Amino acid sequence: MIGKVCLVTGATDGIGKVTARVLAEQGATVIGVGRDPAKIKAVINEIGTTAGSLEFLTADLSSLAQVRGLAAEFKSKYDHLDVLVNNAGIFETKPFLEVDEAYLDRFLNTNLKGTYFTTQAIIPQMLKQHDGVVINIGTPLVNHGLSGVPITAQMVSKGAIHALTIQLAAEFGKDNIRVNTIAPGTIRTPMHGDNADQTAGLHLLNRVGEVEDIAEMVYTVAKSNFINGAIINVDGGLGAGRNLN
Repeated sequence: MIGKVCLVTGATDGIGKVTARVLAEQGATVIGVGRDPAKIKAVINEIGTTAGSLEFLTADLSSLAQVRGLAAEFKSKYDHLDVLVNNAGIFETKPFLEVDEAYLDRFLNTNLKGTYFTTQAIIPQMLKQHDGVVINIGTPLVNHGLSGVPITAQMVSKGAIHALTIQLAAEFGKDNIRVNTIAPGTIRTPMHGDNADQTAGLHLLNRVGEVEDIAEMVYTVAKSNFINGAIINVDGGLGAGRNLN
């Protein structure tokens, strides 16, 4: 990844933070995106000195105006982009019959529109280069429902990301732009709090994943020249079955 420029959204916590660190450690110039200046400062203090090159831009990707501002700021500083990692997202549970328009819009704006319009803002640069990789973060649960886990708003937004991935791979493959989705199982992140291990049995490995598992796959896809249009489950077997022991 030496000489590569990578943009990682949602890079102040969990998967995004470790992905930014791993890519930087592999020699990439990494630009993280976050909303909270205090978290950004903490991440830079934590890993900025041990990684190859890491800096941050501030934006709330649920706002189209801020997405466009982010793209403009990025383009003013960098003349190319090799890898875009659309990691920013939110997760909550709420019964379907209690979901109102405002609640649904939160997921559509952050998870789907954030991914959609960040990619739209970056693709023109990749077209100029005739090269680039877009890596989205999805979930195997869009094809594997769970009774008792009310996540329709989340799944609607993530299912759309899977569909977007395949269509973008088709539209831009001829331009040497590869678009893929990594679909994690339950990963031990702040998003899941202290409850992550309670879902161990959902995975054939009978344990949850670690953020490094996802970051390593992001790195693998980022350096590949021939993975395109793929939905890659990194889920301990969650999408394949259940551990009943």
